[in-house]
Amino acid sequence: MLSATLPALRGRIQKDAVLGPKTWFRVGGPAEILVRPADADDLVDLLAGLPPDLPVSVIGAASNLIIRDGGIAGIVVRLGGAFGEVVVEPDGIVAGAACLDANVAEHAAAAGLAGLEFLSGIPGTIGGAVAMNAGAYGGDMAGVLDWVEIATRQGVTRHHAAALNFAYRHASLPAGGIVARARLRARPGDVHLIAARMAEIRASREATQPVRARTGGSTFRNPPGMKAWELIDAAGCRGLRHGEAEVSALHCNFLINTGAATAADLEELGEFVRARVRAASGVELHWEIRRLGRKVAP
Repeated sequence: MLSATLPALRGRIQKDAVLGPKTWFRVGGPAEILVRPADADDLVDLLAGLPPDLPVSVIGAASNLIIRDGGIAGIVVRLGGAFGEVVVEPDGIVAGAACLDANVAEHAAAAGLAGLEFLSGIPGTIGGAVAMNAGAYGGDMAGVLDWVEIATRQGVTRHHAAALNFAYRHASLPAGGIVARARLRARPGDVHLIAARMAEIRASREATQPVRARTGGSTFRNPPGMKAWELIDAAGCRGLRHGEAEVSALHCNFLINTGAATAADLEELGEFVRARVRAASGVELHWEIRRLGRKVAP
């Protein structure tokens, strides 16, 4: 039994844990084992005590994620508790991996720190933002990250931003590493100007994205020099449906669960969009949304 192979932990361990309702799409099967480590030391103990070939997946706010209908085999790690701490410093913010991006932006704004306003427009957590170099509204993690602490089997090590080889929606983390916390640079700014910029970002999101729908954020990465949504629109995919999955009519780089869509509906619709764009423009779209787990045979 898999649970018998786990080391003794102070955090919570749950078998056959329901995951679907925790995702923004509200789809997906269970985790074979869901682990919520108590803190960074507990996370290291978990990683060090697992068989090397046992799959380990990490989920945060599950905002940019499709969990497939067959669930996720092996260990799923979800950080919380001690990983949600925010420390405000004179020229930056130290935030745990479980901190929501928007909450970090709010802490910075309240302290009169500028440069992190863009985080208010990114759904998800700091850990995920570092791992994928999340960005929007003129900013990204590569531009503000000072250092990140990463847990591996060997312990927690600190890495400066240059070591992550940031690229568009990519960071090179140590094999099997999990982000524990990060320090983001900021600068003193005018509280009113910071608040105004964040209000502008929120208004833009409300006007241009289906933020109140069951969605997962941007579905595909922007190809170099192009916008994914423009390619999708030109291929005639705006508003397309597959089962109860739909390409958003408001922003066609967003997929929506309109009611009872399955993970398979969403993923199949995404693949259909990719095929239509490829046929229309010759451009290959690449998924930005992570897809984890096992498919269910038809």
